[in-house]
Amino acid sequence: MERYKNLNGDSGVHSFELSDNQIVVRFNDRATYTYTNQSVGSTNLAKLKELASIGRGLNSYINKTPSVRKHYASRSVS
Repeated sequence: MERYKNLNGDSGVHSFELSDNQIVVRFNDRATYTYTNQSVGSTNLAKLKELASIGRGLNSYINKTPSVRKHYASRSVS
């Protein structure tokens, strides 16, 4: 996984991993969520990938977007 840049300095996101049809996001509490085209739609997935790559706004977007927040494809805690 790639470490999230956290340019705002207050994100709950620790790291992420991108692939063609999904993004895996690991939060500071060690919970890992997978978001896919099927779970959040291609537009939201593209936005998640964009925000992850620039290192700003990912946690906020996940929490404030109803079609993303609880629409993950899978969740695990390690």
